[in-house]
Amino acid sequence: MMISPATRTFLFVGLLMSSLLASSQGVPTRFNEATVAQLQADMAAGTLTSVALTNYYIARIIALDQNGPGVNAVIQLNPDALAIAHNMDVLRKQGHVLGPLHGIPVLLKDNIDTGDKMQTTAGSFALFGRPALQDSTVAANLRAGGAVILGKTNLSEWANFRSFESVSGWSGRGGQTNNPYGIARNPCGSSSGSGASASANFSTISLGTETDGSVVCPANANGVVGIKPTIGLTSRAGVVPISHIQDTVGVHGRTVADAAVTLGVIQSRTFDGRDAATRGVPLGWQGTGKTRPKNIPTDYTQFVDPNGLKGARLGLTRIGLSGFTNVTTPQPVVAAFEAAFKALTDAGATVIDLDAAGFTFPNGGSGPGEFLILCFDFRNDVQAYFATRVGVPMAGKTLTDAIAFNNAHANVEMPFFNQDIWDLIATMPTGPDDPQPAFGGMTYNQALIFDHRFGVRGIDAALSQFNLDAVVTATDNPPWATDLIFGDHFIFGTSGLAAPEGYPIVQVPATIVFGAPMGISFFGTAFSEPTLIKLASGFEAATQVRAHNLPTFARTVPSDHISGTTLHPPSSVPPADNSQSPLATPPAAGRDQQQEEHRRPHHL
Repeated sequence: MMISPATRTFLFVGLLMSSLLASSQGVPTRFNEATVAQLQADMAAGTLTSVALTNYYIARIIALDQNGPGVNAVIQLNPDALAIAHNMDVLRKQGHVLGPLHGIPVLLKDNIDTGDKMQTTAGSFALFGRPALQDSTVAANLRAGGAVILGKTNLSEWANFRSFESVSGWSGRGGQTNNPYGIARNPCGSSSGSGASASANFSTISLGTETDGSVVCPANANGVVGIKPTIGLTSRAGVVPISHIQDTVGVHGRTVADAAVTLGVIQSRTFDGRDAATRGVPLGWQGTGKTRPKNIPTDYTQFVDPNGLKGARLGLTRIGLSGFTNVTTPQPVVAAFEAAFKALTDAGATVIDLDAAGFTFPNGGSGPGEFLILCFDFRNDVQAYFATRVGVPMAGKTLTDAIAFNNAHANVEMPFFNQDIWDLIATMPTGPDDPQPAFGGMTYNQALIFDHRFGVRGIDAALSQFNLDAVVTATDNPPWATDLIFGDHFIFGTSGLAAPEGYPIVQVPATIVFGAPMGISFFGTAFSEPTLIKLASGFEAATQVRAHNLPTFARTVPSDHISGTTLHPPSSVPPADNSQSPLATPPAAGRDQQQEEHRRPHHL
């Protein structure tokens, strides 16, 4: 019987999967921490195929995400992933390489449409049914660039915008995503599965979305790089929205270079026809006479520079680092960040202490009109998204229908927290100039003005006044222990400095506290991604924080000094000598010590 090329390919795939699953007790590690550039070099040399790489990540997902420690970051695998990878291998053999991500597996957050066999649900059964009719713009750009769309990642349901009491990383459809550094800890932000997947080496890179913090916070908590682009640099067409004023699609990668190359592939340098923001400027630039740059780069890796901090002028703020009201940031966390700030100077940057210089960011570092804008936009923007879907409960429906759906399916959609944000939105007047009683009478249009001024008088003013390349500060507190009863435990977060006005952030791993990762964020004005990438890559090269603190998939972090004593059942005959001090020299290693050694986590 003749065997077709496709059949031979999938027979090979099956054998490869068996080999991968047999390695390292079922957990393959060969390509852990491999970069896009390294993988492309291997594929160009013929020592690696996209099919083999895709299977590698699938094997890790099965071993560590679905089984083993149970990261639970991947909500669905693409049934066409291996076929796509095979096609990319064929094209490469024919001399056709579509772009820098050709053959590279990518995971997408489950609020990003893919016009294939996969669901796009935002974690809710309200959107479960028939897949989206067409690709989101970013997914289409990935395909055009040769990337292998490997699957979808779990998220905080509806991107954390349903309840004040929501738990990051939990969705009705996907359950709770966990942190690869400590399974009991939280992965943070609505792009939790994206950050956890990149950190756990479940794909080479992953895509998330951010409205205020949901790219940079998971990057911080999971020890990876996060690029939150300028609003309108990446299209939101085909993405389940919160607000067209603040939403953006961003990247999680293990290195600045990997995140940078991905940004170049997914961005919309010109108007894409489906998102008006891709031909305009974000809120912070509106009305200032500034226009969208004509020279948006095609490749951001050109700005990666191991000496990127030399000669840079950075404005440092510790805003928020002391914690929210009645919450004190633990001293080990403060000390770790101070060491990270010192590393900026050690790498050649001039650091201006903005707080000591008397510069004050408006409104405590968050937009005065932000929450009103998000609430007002969500009702309209999510209804417009519902109109693009068919064959799902919310197809052609409204927010009111979604509220009713949750009430009718509360056992699966609301077992831990309610929908009080949605209930609030449902009571709000619908006109942009209508006073909003829940917001002290502020109108939507007034809120837009206030948040525009927030950017002008915040980041833009700091950059201008002190002649800075960027503003820098701590990203977020370390990941907290997930608590489905009491909810999230934020101490501080700084994404609000850039979110209301729509400015970019590049977050990079910066320090460690008891094994838990934390990062710093570089902030700039609109379309300043090249500068921020240069600075972040310089910090990365100087510190190599992730390389010295890889995920262990431990049950918890910290994982040392937490084990109890080893108990021995009393025998019927008392021992001859029961006076040994517990501080005396321990006996030679025996069975009990061997068992305790086995309990320690190891790198996988």
